[in-house]
Amino acid sequence: MLFWILVAALTAALAVILLYPLLRGAKAADNIRAGETAVYRDQLRELDRDLDGGLITPEEADYARAEIGRRLIAVSADEPAETLKPARHHRFTEAFVLLLLPVLGLCLYLTTGRPDLPSQPLEARLENPGNDVAVLITKAERHLAEKPDDGKGWDVLAPIYFRTMRVNDAQVAYRNAIRLLGPSPVRLDGLAETLMAVSDGVVTEEARQVLEQSLTLEPDNPRARFYIALSMEQAGRPDEARQAFEALAKQSPADAPWLPLVNQHIAMNGGAPAGAGSAAPGAGSAAPGTNPSAPGNPTQQDVAAAETMNAGDRQQMIRGMVESLDAKLSEDPNNFEGWMRLVRSYAVLNDKDRAAGALKRGLAAFPPPGEQGRQLLALARELGIATEGATQ
Repeated sequence: MLFWILVAALTAALAVILLYPLLRGAKAADNIRAGETAVYRDQLRELDRDLDGGLITPEEADYARAEIGRRLIAVSADEPAETLKPARHHRFTEAFVLLLLPVLGLCLYLTTGRPDLPSQPLEARLENPGNDVAVLITKAERHLAEKPDDGKGWDVLAPIYFRTMRVNDAQVAYRNAIRLLGPSPVRLDGLAETLMAVSDGVVTEEARQVLEQSLTLEPDNPRARFYIALSMEQAGRPDEARQAFEALAKQSPADAPWLPLVNQHIAMNGGAPAGAGSAAPGAGSAAPGTNPSAPGNPTQQDVAAAETMNAGDRQQMIRGMVESLDAKLSEDPNNFEGWMRLVRSYAVLNDKDRAAGALKRGLAAFPPPGEQGRQLLALARELGIATEGATQ
């Protein structure tokens, strides 16, 4: 009942606000004419003072008095004709505001609203958040505001912040979790990824130090080893990066999900993908962890040919493979993995213009509102590719 009383009060207040300018129209017109008349009368009195003070001649005073009198007569002559107008207009508008507008608003609410739904204040939503991530985060933040030394709370909240792209908050949460619970590979890797997200995908010196600390705790940590190899690649040290990626590929299982990406970086830095040396002559299988049917992946013949090439020829071969992938995606753009591979390939080849072009075409096939489009934008930020205008 209280809800409907509030609705009625708000409707009445809105109607008064809308009707006030219409109802005061006649009074406003009268006030305007009265004001003009008062101004002209003041001018006549001021004219007499100037004449008495010798500031103007009698001839000038007569001329000015005649002009002011003419204007005063004109204003007075208009009054009878215009005083009747405000009483005749705005009737339809007033009826619309008083009757139709509230009825239309009520019908719209009954159609789209839920008057039967009970109210649920923030406190009630915090008690039963369900699957609402925003409410879950708010509940955790309230808890940590009361108990800032709860390391487990920071440990849980940090990756949630990161997944929702609140990277600055994630950085604070990871640091608090490490301070209170001590360093662990998972926490250190999360902090490093957060630092990279803040720096648009660049492995900064601080991020590298955090990753090296993670490797002291878990020497075979593939995530930390990958990012350290990536830092070498970003620093323009392709030989060191290739060796680091090759070492990671050797330690990785054949079905490791990250192996195709590692093989790609090996190839981009002038090496042969993992598994090339162990493949039997004439074998038809692709390198471990790769999908031979995916466009852009090196075939067994490509791997064999790459082994006999020098670094320059191998780089030229890689560029040809990237251009071939580009042509295939132009014919068949519905290949998300292909677009991810193409954008990264152009970025590694230091061809940012083509990388930005590939990103724009990929987003045309997989728009940003979808999960795949968001992954393309995240990859662009990681590689330092400008995303302005890519979604247009």
